Amino acid sequence: MRVFVTGATGFVGSAVVQELLAAGHSVLGLARSDEGAAALSATGADVHRGSIYDIASLQAGAEQADGVIHTAFNHDFSKFRENCETDRGVIQGLGEVLAGSDRPLLITSGTGLLTPGRLVTEDDDYAAGSDKIPHVASEEAAAAVKAQGVNVSVIRLPPSVHGDGDHGFVPLLIGVAREKGAAAYIGEGRNRWSAVHRSDAAKVYRLALERGVSARYHAVAEDGVPFRKIAEVIGSRLGVPVVYKSPEEAAAHFGWFAHFAQLDNHASSALTREWLGWNPTGPGLIEDLDRPAYFGK
Repeated sequence: MRVFVTGATGFVGSAVVQELLAAGHSVLGLARSDEGAAALSATGADVHRGSIYDIASLQAGAEQADGVIHTAFNHDFSKFRENCETDRGVIQGLGEVLAGSDRPLLITSGTGLLTPGRLVTEDDDYAAGSDKIPHVASEEAAAAVKAQGVNVSVIRLPPSVHGDGDHGFVPLLIGVAREKGAAAYIGEGRNRWSAVHRSDAAKVYRLALERGVSARYHAVAEDGVPFRKIAEVIGSRLGVPVVYKSPEEAAAHFGWFAHFAQLDNHASSALTREWLGWNPTGPGLIEDLDRPAYFGK
């Protein structure tokens, strides 16, 4: 299968490209820079120049493919709402090309937009209303293009997709701990983050693409790692105290990240494992985090 991959040089997308190529698929990867194009070409993938801000370039890539995997997203959280709306437009644009065909479109979402504090599954729908949770724009767009005849699936990633090269939430926590001189948790630190190693997440994309059935999938290897354990590893590695913060103190310590630091995301992947025969084999979050690589050593 020839697969068009957006975000092909990103943390998750590059793992998806490697997984697809290893399985014998042909990859057409999106690259917006010469550096990205060179890195992508070195993997054995074909390069398609464009960006998520040029819908016509994305549509041209999709027209050349038997399936599309969309992993690109601007992670500048100072423009989070704007970036979520950009993602809505990208999904709508890709859907216009794929409507009326069986060619699969896989889009990326997150388990964090589901109801916190209880075990959530693939059957759980997002909370409608992008004013409340901006990132539901992606799943709203997926639902809209599905209604237009697109074979679309949603891959929900957990709060921590970890591994070498991680530039997501865990490195942010490490940066805050360095700046503040303490690794903090909120309340009793019992809130949980579901997690997955990037190589295992990439397998979900590949298996879902090959299955070709419109569904919601959870790329979740660990259904909930206590946040306090994450803070304890960070504190130990940095040699800083691990401290309690009340919800009222959290904003001063974590800044805009306070919402995510107290997120209780307990997510199941039982249906994904059943449907895809997926069996994650990568290291768990605590094992992976407790290495010098995460701390620049």
